[in-house]
Amino acid sequence: MIKIIDWYIIKKYLGTFTFTLAIFTVIIVIFDVSEKLDDFIRHQAPISEIIFSYYAGFIPFYLNFLSPLINFIAVIFFTAKMADQTEIVPILSSGVSFKRFLRPYIISSTVIFLVTLIFNIFIIPETNQLKIDFENTFINPKSDNSKMFTHMQIDKDSYVYIENFDNNQKIGYKFILEKFSGDNLKEKLIADKITWDSLKSKWKIENYSIRKIDGLRESMSSGIVKDTTLDMRPKDFEIYDNIYQAMNMRELNDRIKKEEIRGTGVMVDLQLEKYKRFVYPFSAYILTLMGVSLSSRKVRGGIGLPLGIGIFLSFAYIIFIQFATMFALKGGLPPLLAVFIPNVIFGMLGAYLLIKAPK
Repeated sequence: MIKIIDWYIIKKYLGTFTFTLAIFTVIIVIFDVSEKLDDFIRHQAPISEIIFSYYAGFIPFYLNFLSPLINFIAVIFFTAKMADQTEIVPILSSGVSFKRFLRPYIISSTVIFLVTLIFNIFIIPETNQLKIDFENTFINPKSDNSKMFTHMQIDKDSYVYIENFDNNQKIGYKFILEKFSGDNLKEKLIADKITWDSLKSKWKIENYSIRKIDGLRESMSSGIVKDTTLDMRPKDFEIYDNIYQAMNMRELNDRIKKEEIRGTGVMVDLQLEKYKRFVYPFSAYILTLMGVSLSSRKVRGGIGLPLGIGIFLSFAYIIFIQFATMFALKGGLPPLLAVFIPNVIFGMLGAYLLIKAPK
């Protein structure tokens, strides 16, 4: 059963966490406005777009990214304050075990874990789409949004090559489609241009020739315009670095399945994005245990020392996540391992601090 003291700690935990979220929201918005103001003015971004598109996506994204830091600071702040006001000693002296004392912390961190998980899976991708669309239009627009020399496998026996694809006009130049049966080439289509028809959801091939091979017999045909259905879309040729953050789980899983066939070199990025959404919310438990262990003892100087250590460790956790991500992208570290390593290491540190905590 949840006792009065449990409700007292839960309210302090979640109240401090919410207050810290609000403080961080104000700080990051002020700093971002000062940094991006020139871009807003130079590209004539409408105020309504800035508020309801950019910051509607910017705030959830960065609060979600900084939630481990915010959570850790909130736990250390109110727990150290309780210790400084000699509230924890009477609780433990009354016969309450330290394990029992942790119950409201676990309940609160479970609430944060569930909210973060729901946001990661369902909400953040949608808000990221707003932010990314705004950034690609008003902050970092690409005047030349063309992808060069693309090789792609679109199904088991079909391979595509496009020398130049313009994503602004949805047109590709010097298109080649090859179909195989085992190791034998059966058909080769060469076209000067391929255009995406958004109304028909089909590709229009222009000035094409088709070579068909059946053993020793070959046939050639050509034409001016031809509609065809291919398992690829213009978004497969997008060159922005942040597009995977705006994919929902269905789109992400579909892209991973296609990438297993195509092998265009973005599998690690896709897997990292998928695994992060499920694994990183567990930091709510790890950092909560670390925060309680560090700040439950009354020390000279008040809450300054525990808070300083907490800020240092939370920044170290975020930096460690970035290092693990880079090792996955550039060093060949498996994405699932890269996502788990920060939680495992800091989980072990949290267990050690918990053992050493005063009881």
